[in-house]
Amino acid sequence: MNSTLSNKFYARPTLDVVPDLIGKVLVHVTTAGTTAGTIVEVEAYIGEGDPACHAASGLTRRNAPMYGSPGRAYVYLNYGIHHLINVVTESEGNPAAVLIRALEPCDGVSLMRQRRAAKSLRRLSEDELCNGPGNLTCSLGITLEQNCFDLCGDSLFIEDRGNVNRALQWSERIGIRVGQEFRWRCYASNDPNVSRR
Repeated sequence: MNSTLSNKFYARPTLDVVPDLIGKVLVHVTTAGTTAGTIVEVEAYIGEGDPACHAASGLTRRNAPMYGSPGRAYVYLNYGIHHLINVVTESEGNPAAVLIRALEPCDGVSLMRQRRAAKSLRRLSEDELCNGPGNLTCSLGITLEQNCFDLCGDSLFIEDRGNVNRALQWSERIGIRVGQEFRWRCYASNDPNVSRR
């Protein structure tokens, strides 16, 4: 039986949340239909002492969701092109979040294809639909409108579908120039949906 993750799941140390997110399912319900994918890759960003974290420069209007309640979505526009979705973790006032980097599509694949077709010149294979943080938000129709959404709600949420635990690997984070010493990227081993470097 599917069950939506509670706020208690997110209100823990970020590096405890990270591996537990692998295998859970991100779901977005819209008027166009429902899309969902199993989380296969994530990255942690923790506190003002993490130079790669948006909170490194302190509280701002943009990063305010990271300082808020755990279990909220922190969505932002990256380089003015891609929307990225993060899950806020830890306790209120302690800025930390987990970036969802890749999904294995499981519900609404045809709708995902329609959304991605508007930005791709070729037909994408199923494992290319959500193989990167910008690709998965495009496929699921996630934009700045979902920023600060309660992930325990009924339109954007993460649920446990009883997926069997997968072998995990940890590595340095991708696409950053600072904080590279932290091996805070976690992903399902040998999964074709994991984002390309």
